[in-house]
Amino acid sequence: MPAYNEVARIEKTVKQTAETLRNITSSFEIIIAEDGSSDGTDRVAEKLALEHNWISHLHSNSRQGRGRALNRAFKSASGDVLCYIDVDLATDMNHLKELIESISVEGYDFATGSRMMPQSNVKRPLKRGIASKGFNFLVHTVLNSKLYDHQCGFKAFKKAPLFELIDVVEDEHWFWDTELMVLAQARGFKVKEFPVVWRHGGTTKVNLKKDILEMGSQIFRLWWSLKRQPKEKAVKSCEGCFEQNRV
Repeated sequence: MPAYNEVARIEKTVKQTAETLRNITSSFEIIIAEDGSSDGTDRVAEKLALEHNWISHLHSNSRQGRGRALNRAFKSASGDVLCYIDVDLATDMNHLKELIESISVEGYDFATGSRMMPQSNVKRPLKRGIASKGFNFLVHTVLNSKLYDHQCGFKAFKKAPLFELIDVVEDEHWFWDTELMVLAQARGFKVKEFPVVWRHGGTTKVNLKKDILEMGSQIFRLWWSLKRQPKEKAVKSCEGCFEQNRV
């Protein structure tokens, strides 16, 4: 659970997540990847970790970026199914069972909720919706991704496949999700995307203008990186390795 300046909702989110997980599995841990917060999130997270042995708090003294914070958290995790969710719980937690079982039961290597599939039920500000559609269109077109939505903060991974890619991903902030999912498809891993109910959380750490420019440059950086790969290491196709769940 990546967290930066989330003092107002981190405790409620952790408790709601734990309650949902208890109805899915008897074995879980919650890792708060607290990324250089300045509002007291670190103190709340540490208190929760001291109160519950199934909570871990990873603190950074300075802002690392979401991708770097997630990398650190995943490398400290003990589970075989690794997930991350955004602290605002914008994705309906009723989908958490499907997310986890996409890996543990259905056998996918990577799974992600989607706000962009036709069956998704989403409410968000118009400006952010337009920006997101434009971004995902570019990723689909330039990077040959089959996903509708790359940035939904609701993803799960099988540990071994994730660890094959985690140190290959160069981005350390918002583009981390996109780069990971593009590489997963390129390497032939089994990827599942499914529609979710999603509601805008009310606040965001995204600086729309600044981050759009940054993520646009990252798209072309990744395109150039993939283009320069030797033929024997280039993108390989995998018939049947990708599924979009339309139910």
